[in-house]
Formats: sequence, structure tokens, C-alpha cells
Amino acid sequence: MKFYRAAPVTTIPAGQGGADDTGHADLAAGLPGAPLIAIRVADLVPPAGRALDEGDRTALVVAGTPQIRAGEQLVFLKVIAAAPAVVRRDGKVQAGGHPADHARLGALERQLDDLAGPGVIDEIAAQAALGGKVKGKARRSMTAAAAIRATILMALMPDADYARVLAAVFGDLVLVPWQRPFKVPTPKVLGTWRAALGPAPLARLQALVLAAVGGEHRCHDYRAVHVGELHLGSIDGSVTRVPDTPANRQAFGSTGTADDSAPYPQVRDLLAGDASTRATLAVVSGPSGGPKAEGEQALLDAMLTRYPEVFTSDRIWVLDRNFPGAADDHEIP
Repeated sequence: MKFYRAAPVTTIPAGQGGADDTGHADLAAGLPGAPLIAIRVADLVPPAGRALDEGDRTALVVAGTPQIRAGEQLVFLKVIAAAPAVVRRDGKVQAGGHPADHARLGALERQLDDLAGPGVIDEIAAQAALGGKVKGKARRSMTAAAAIRATILMALMPDADYARVLAAVFGDLVLVPWQRPFKVPTPKVLGTWRAALGPAPLARLQALVLAAVGGEHRCHDYRAVHVGELHLGSIDGSVTRVPDTPANRQAFGSTGTADDSAPYPQVRDLLAGDASTRATLAVVSGPSGGPKAEGEQALLDAMLTRYPEVFTSDRIWVLDRNFPGAADDHEIP
């Protein structure tokens, strides 16, 4: 009987493969031309040599790789993760490692890696200082990298609560029989980890991405609108609702009411973007309470200080009437 030649995949270390768009690690991207795996049903057997009972935490194994013939029953499998094998004394086969190390954000994370460097989220997570109720490098059901990924995903799932966001982050990873039993972390766990991380890791990721986007626009002429030899940009503000808590009320206030009686407090954002591509080149945030013109002017002053590399002499900016037409005190490089 003919057998397929086995070629070991040596280019996919555990947890470092591609990812699908559901948010969990999917190594099919590392197997050229094989997004799915086909195995004969007859070749899938329990590793312990007996029928499995409900609750047995083990994966089935492949008894052989004979030539597949027309009409045979097959199962088509999607790769979830590549992890070290853990073989128990009773023969059960499980996965070593931590499922959070395999969670990815799919196409979004691939784009982040292209912009800010491979593994940028894991690099930022490794350097993050944890505080609050999370001590040292304790992981349990969560990691700093997984918490960062969940926070990013919240921006793409504005109507989802913590539970749905976490379910999307871990995806099918919960189906893998891990060495240690694993369940999707609870919303309370994510809240604790977000508080422990603080804003610094996400702020660093934002800075890296904005710098990369700015670099792309300097290396390539994306202009659809020409103003002589100058690149055209636009600056404008907006507000974003945040949870109605006393701390948010105090920090940000709200617009449209003198007594801060709006249903939600709001963060005032000021964005500087490329007019042709709509790409964001700089962003700053602050309180929304008080006069709009004064609030946006204060944010503009902060933006000029924080992003001097964006405000260069080869760019011309379009702003609305809330901003002064007179020269600013900041020096333009």
C-alpha cells in the first residue's frame, strides 16, 4: 500500500504561526496550499486504545497515512495551534503550553506586524510593568499580551461586552485539550489585567503605528489632491463616549451642558490625517468639558509638541474656524 511522504513542518514554532480572522492562532498560513487537512475517519483512533468517555481530555491521533481512495469518509480539519505534545501515562495526548500564547488578531495583527515590526504586541507585553492585583509574571488564565489583544479588539467590537471580546480572542483554542484545563477568562479577569497594565502599553503601540504610517507617507507619494509640492493634511476634533463613572465624569466631563448633565462623559479627540488617504498621522485626547474652541486649541498645542515630525515645512494643513489663523509659537522643522 502506498503512503504519503511525511514532510515535517520546521518553520512553524508553537504559537508563532499565522492567524485567521476569528482571533485565534491558525497555522494553516504556514502550510502552503493546505488551508485544511483531510484525514480518513478510519485512521482517527483514541491514543489510549479504548473508547473515550465523556470528559476525557485527549486528542485523537492518526493511525496511519494510507492513500485516500474515492468514496472514503474523510474529516476535514482546520489547524488551531501547533504545540508540544504532552503524553500522559494512560496514553492521553494533550497540548503543552498556554493557550493565550497562541491567540492572535488575524489580519489586523498581520498588518500591525507589517507596520511596527514582527511580534510587536508580544514585545510590548514582555516589557510591560504589571501593577494592581496582578503580581509578577503570574499568568493563570490570562497574559499581558492577551489582555492587550482583547483591548485592541474592543475597538472593532463596540457593541460587545468583555465576555464576547474574550470569546473572539481565544476562539477555537478552548477546544484544544491543554495540559492544564483551560476556560475562557471571565470579564472580571480582563478588567483586572487591564487595570494592571495601565495605558502605557497601548500608548506605545499607538506611537509605533503612527510613526510607521507617517514613514510610509514620506516614502510614497499617495497624494490624490495636489497643492503645489506640498502634502495636504487636515486637522479636526471629535468626541467619544466613555462609561458613565464618577472618575470619567471628573476626568473628561461632557459637551453641550454647562452642568455636565449629559448621559455620558466624553473624551475629546483631535486627529491629524493625510487628506488623500485618510490615514491618521497624529492623535491626542483630553477632556471634553468647557468651550469647544478652547479645548481643541489646547489639544492642538499638545499635538504640535508631541508630534513635531508630522508638522514639517512640506505639509499644508486645513483646519476649521475654531483654530487660530495666526502663527503658533511652535517652531516648524
